[in-house]
Amino acid sequence: MAPRFSDIVEEARLSARALRDFGEHFFNPTVRLGVTGLSRAGKTVFITALIHGLTRGGRFPVFEPFATGRIARARLEPQPDDAVPRFDYENHVRTLIEARRWPNSTVDISELRLVIDYQRQNGADRSLTLDIVDYPGEWLLDLPLLNKSYEQWSNESLALSRGRPRAPLAAPWHAYLATLSAEAQADEQAALTAAKLFTDYLRACRDERFAMSLLPPGRFLMPGNLAGSPALTFAPLDLPEHGTAPDGSLWAMMRRRFEAYKDVVVRPFFRDHFARLDRQVVLVDALSAFNSGPEALVDLEAALAGILDCFRIGRSTLLSALFRPRIDRILFAATKADHLHHSSHDRLEAVLRRAVAMAVVKAEDTGADIDVVALAAVRATREAMVARGREKLPSLLGTPASGERADGETFDGNTEVATFPGDLPDDPEDMFKGEAAFRGLASASAGKTDFRFLRFRPPLLENDGPDGPALPHIRLDRALQFLIGDQLQ
Repeated sequence: MAPRFSDIVEEARLSARALRDFGEHFFNPTVRLGVTGLSRAGKTVFITALIHGLTRGGRFPVFEPFATGRIARARLEPQPDDAVPRFDYENHVRTLIEARRWPNSTVDISELRLVIDYQRQNGADRSLTLDIVDYPGEWLLDLPLLNKSYEQWSNESLALSRGRPRAPLAAPWHAYLATLSAEAQADEQAALTAAKLFTDYLRACRDERFAMSLLPPGRFLMPGNLAGSPALTFAPLDLPEHGTAPDGSLWAMMRRRFEAYKDVVVRPFFRDHFARLDRQVVLVDALSAFNSGPEALVDLEAALAGILDCFRIGRSTLLSALFRPRIDRILFAATKADHLHHSSHDRLEAVLRRAVAMAVVKAEDTGADIDVVALAAVRATREAMVARGREKLPSLLGTPASGERADGETFDGNTEVATFPGDLPDDPEDMFKGEAAFRGLASASAGKTDFRFLRFRPPLLENDGPDGPALPHIRLDRALQFLIGDQLQ
C-alpha cells in the first residue's frame, strides 16, 4: 500500500525535529529516558526514588560512575518542554518519606530534567542531561492503532472480549451490542451508551482481581479533558464480513470517531514525545498477574509484545540520530521484588524474561540492547528467618497498608508483621500452564489456594523528611548502570 500524503508529511516533521534535537545534543549531551508501565506498576515511585538516590547520595554499588566517585553531583533543572507538565518530584518524595504513602498513579504525561556532573574515565569533566519522560503505559498500547482500520480493531476487540476471563465482564456490553445494527442510521445516544458500556468492560478487566493488561484505547480509562468528546465516544460493532459502511450509518460514525481518536490523541503523543526517546524503561507488576492466574499472565505477555512492537528500536547511529532517532536500550523491570524473598528474585526475572522472550528476540536482531531485572525502587520490607513450629522460614518484615488482610486479620497500617510469601517455581513455564496446574503450584508453594501478596507501606526512615537518607531499594543501581552507565564513561 502506498504511503498517504499525511504520513509523508508526518515523517518529514519527525525528521526535522530529530535534526534539531541532534544539534542541541551535540553541544549539550542529552539522554531522553522514557518511563512507562501498565497500571500500578510503580512508575512514579521509580522516578522519585531514582532522582532522590542520585541527588541525596543513595547506595548504588552496581552503578559504576556513582560507586567510584566519578559523579560530582546531580541536580534538577527546569524542563525544556513548556507544554508538558513537570513531574511533581518534591510532593512525591514527601508523600513517600513523611506520609509513608505511595504516590498517586500516573494519569498524564510529565517530564523532569536532571543534570549529572561527572568526571570521564580519562579525567575530563563533563555533564550529562537526563530528561525523564513519564507516561502511562495505556497510551503506549494505543500506538498499534495507527496501523489498523476501525474494522480490524473492532473485530480484534470483539474476539478478545469473547474469550476467558473477559466474556463475563463484557456481558452487559455484549447484550447491548446485540441490539445494534452497524448499518442502521447513526444514533448519538446509541454511540454514547455503547462507548460507556465498552469503557465499563475495560475498567472491569483492569480490576486487580483479573489484572488484564491489553486494554486499548488507553484514553478510555483516563480521558482527562477529552471526557465526553466524540473522539472518545465510539466502540466496536459486530460488522458484516463483507461490505462497506453506508453513508450516515452507525458504522460510518464509529469509524470516523476512531480515526479522530488517532488524529487527536495517538499521533500527537507519538510525534511530540514517543518518537524522541533514546532509552526506555517498561515497568511490569508481574505479581498482580500471579495473583489473578495464568490468563492474566498470557494477557500480560501479549501486552508486552505489543509494547515492544511500538518501539522504533535499533543501534543508534549518526544517520539515525540525524533523521530518525531510535531507542537503543530497553529495560523490562519486574517491580515490587521486595514482596518476595531474595531467593525468588531470579525466578521473578525468569518469568518476565519468558513473557517477553519472543519480542526480545525480534529486538535483538536490530542491534538494540535489552535487559530484564527484578527490582524494588523503594524497598518496603526486610528479610528475616521466622520460626513456625519447629521450622524456621525465610520471611519478610514490613508494615501492611491499612485495610490489608491475611489469615482473617485486617491490618491497621501501623503494625509491623512477618509474612511468608512462598517461592516461585524454578521453571517459569509452570506459571503459564493451565488454571489447575497454576492453582496447584500456588497451593504447594504458599500453603494456600493462590498467590497473594500483601501491600506494604513505604519504609520508616530514621531521619524523616525529603532531605534525609536515600530510600532503600533492590537493584535500582543495576537499572541505572544499564540505562545510562555507558553515557558516563
